[in-house]
Amino acid sequence: MASWLLYRAVTAGRSSSSMSMAAVRLNAPQPPGRAYDVFINHRGADTRHTLARQLYDRLLQLSGGRVRPFLDNVSLRPGDRLVARIDEGISQCKVAVAIFSEGYLDSAFCLHELASLVEARKVIVPIFYGVKPSGLVLSPAVVESSALAPRDVERFRAALREASYTVGLTYDPATGDLAELVSAAANAVMKRIEETETSVQ
Repeated sequence: MASWLLYRAVTAGRSSSSMSMAAVRLNAPQPPGRAYDVFINHRGADTRHTLARQLYDRLLQLSGGRVRPFLDNVSLRPGDRLVARIDEGISQCKVAVAIFSEGYLDSAFCLHELASLVEARKVIVPIFYGVKPSGLVLSPAVVESSALAPRDVERFRAALREASYTVGLTYDPATGDLAELVSAAANAVMKRIEETETSVQ
């Protein structure tokens, strides 16, 4: 998946990205060994402590612990190789949730995860958190980044184009009910998991 060169480039501003190792929680990570069922792709600075974490908890609650979600600041443990663990979560998941927020389009790391999910043909449930599908356009900072190859930028564009044409959930942080969004998103994910499990039987 990501080369370490890309990893270094996109983690230069790690304090504001979704992968802040300082934010890795040391309390009660899920035990390793089981495959991940859901991969939550998000910009941590925007949704780590709100939608992303509440969705993670709701999926565990709804499934009685049967569904194993991947959420970076919960699932990663000290000593983990970051890229390898992200790769593992993406390759194993049955369903992904992509939370598109205001800062998402500035993060090459978030975009790389999304491109990998699209290329792996994973079922993706988009959540448009304060943004519109028509607004899924790469930021100038990403397009003009000297750390990214042209092929990376094209991968990101293709992934955003795919996401913008996928039916998802929309939410306005100024007026919306977060609890309702979490419930709707979790129900949609559980339904998709059931469908994927039925299709392989």
